[in-house]
Amino acid sequence: MILSSNLDLTLRPMKYPQFFQLYKNSLKNIWTTDEIDFSVDFEHLRDRLSPQEAHLIRRLVAFFATADNLVAHNLVLNFYKHINSPEMRMFLGKQLFDEMLHVETYLLLVDNYIPDHEERQAAFDAYQNIPSIKQKADFCFKYMDSINELNNLDTDDRKRQFIENLICFAACVEGLFFFGSFAYVYFLRNKGLLPGLATATNWIFRDETLHIEGAMAAVAAIRKEYPHLFDAALEARMKLMVEEAIQVEMNFCQDALNFGVSGLSPKLMREYLEYVADQRLTQLGFSKAYLSKNPFSFMVLQDLQPLTNFFEKRVTEYQKGFESSRNSVTFNDEF
Repeated sequence: MILSSNLDLTLRPMKYPQFFQLYKNSLKNIWTTDEIDFSVDFEHLRDRLSPQEAHLIRRLVAFFATADNLVAHNLVLNFYKHINSPEMRMFLGKQLFDEMLHVETYLLLVDNYIPDHEERQAAFDAYQNIPSIKQKADFCFKYMDSINELNNLDTDDRKRQFIENLICFAACVEGLFFFGSFAYVYFLRNKGLLPGLATATNWIFRDETLHIEGAMAAVAAIRKEYPHLFDAALEARMKLMVEEAIQVEMNFCQDALNFGVSGLSPKLMREYLEYVADQRLTQLGFSKAYLSKNPFSFMVLQDLQPLTNFFEKRVTEYQKGFESSRNSVTFNDEF
């Protein structure tokens, strides 16, 4: 079973083909930072951004600087440790590669957007020193620390602790914090600003969507094998967690929009976050909590694949992979 402490290393017979298919899907989206061009962004940062938009960008860069390192940290210490599926571990291995690519991307973003060395260092230390970003990090650490000492998921309470951590990072960190930041980027893209950041975000957006899909598939498998764990009390706690995440993100919003940005407001961001939160709750098999609509027409793209790059003809359904049957893997073969 997927949370068993008896380590399974056998891919035949394949017990979780859905995870292997997710791994194969993730391999179709391989890109490198060499393909990102920030040259136009320099001009926009110098000549086109308002002081209010510049403040928003500084806060986004500071959040991005360490965010994916936190996700990777939890991925290695918790997800990979406890999910007993070799197929899912293959997917998690690719996800770790993605996270390191995102870390490199945001390193380049900081280097390109912040020329002053002291200001760069401040960006990397933001998770400790900027209150609105520290709150996000503290939220992550709270759920990471709660299961750091779990070597075995040998009781229902320990299994629930793991489920809460899994849901925290799928629904709240990648599913809400990142999607909130993506909304700011796409708002600026909709104004024709920062095409380099927009291009990187398109590819990262696709990666994160797959990561969330993988985590939700893991939750679904756990629910199927351990249905008694998903009681009304767990659902209530998870909805409180999601509400806490929305409030943490709204504190960041108040900071990022502190000087006012025409076309954005905390009210609209709250509606958007509630809309996304309901999507996450539905993916988890829970009922919606907010019934809010998406107030951002420019974010309708989030539900469409492929995403077409706003600034160039290239499509962000950027896929590399083998199509021949020789290189395909069947799900039902025995050794």
